[in-house]
Amino acid sequence: MTASGDHYFSAEPASAGERRRLELELAGRPVTVSVAGGVFSPGGLDKGTAVLLDSVPAPPEAGTFLDLGCGWGPIALTLALFSPAARVWAVDVNERALALTRDNAAALGLDGIRAATPEQVPTEVRFDLIWSNPPIRVGKAALHDLLRTWLPRLTPGGRAYLVVSKNLGADSLQRWIGTELGLECSRESSSKGFRILVVS
Repeated sequence: MTASGDHYFSAEPASAGERRRLELELAGRPVTVSVAGGVFSPGGLDKGTAVLLDSVPAPPEAGTFLDLGCGWGPIALTLALFSPAARVWAVDVNERALALTRDNAAALGLDGIRAATPEQVPTEVRFDLIWSNPPIRVGKAALHDLLRTWLPRLTPGGRAYLVVSKNLGADSLQRWIGTELGLECSRESSSKGFRILVVS
């Protein structure tokens, strides 16, 4: 939460949206992006996302990918940098996050990224790959609704990689995905207090 009481999952954050430039490395190359308050991890790359990006196998050269809960875009940008021919959907409820993702993609010349609210993604779209640092702090019911909506939209042979803090219920979430969604879910790896779950 920000000082004004915003959550990063607010649709229209009321906190100041002043942007600042951030230099970091994505997909093995230095990039400069814009970040702002009122979105997830406004200070830079958060630990969970860094673990995800360091742990997952490289994406296919092409396909339809999803960054679920994109924030200012580090996961979507990484997917597009690795796979310029792919269509990458960057989904968030936060309009400021979507604007940042669009502008960061444009600044890096990544025209395969489509930043959208959940309602703007056509229902027929299916995903060959999902990378996500899901918004655990929205609460269990909202998180389950989110995953129930998006994980079944994997293509046959598609995979989802989720990074979840061990202390915030990674193991119970793994069991829930298998039991309630009927999807195969295993632990890919563990690092720095986070689990990487792979869903197929």
